[in-house]
Amino acid sequence: MIAAGLGFRPGCAMEDIVQLVVEAAERSGHRPALLAAPWFRDGPVLRAAADRLGLPLAIVDEAALLRAQPFCPTRSDAARRAVGLASVAEACALAASGPGALLLLPRIAGANATCAMAGLSPLATPDTTRP
Repeated sequence: MIAAGLGFRPGCAMEDIVQLVVEAAERSGHRPALLAAPWFRDGPVLRAAADRLGLPLAIVDEAALLRAQPFCPTRSDAARRAVGLASVAEACALAASGPGALLLLPRIAGANATCAMAGLSPLATPDTTRP
């Protein structure tokens, strides 16, 4: 399963999220099967973006985001200060894609949101020790 992991600031518009997910899909060459976002950003804007994209929404809990941190190549001091995690979008994508997931597109950033794509490679043997 391919997941588009999201991170976004309070006040981010639904259109910003939609545009960034579309861009991430184009850059990666993969269409996500779901959107994944952290538990602390669940809300109407996120649900509206999922509806607009026609994708189910997975809300990723804190424990899963913490388990994914070592596998996230992109680190943000701003995110660490704001939410206590160095990587949000990449961690959401990896956690929601399941054990053995790999990043297909590291975090890309828009004005108010970030997006990363992760999924299982058909050529890879799943590593069940990963998030």
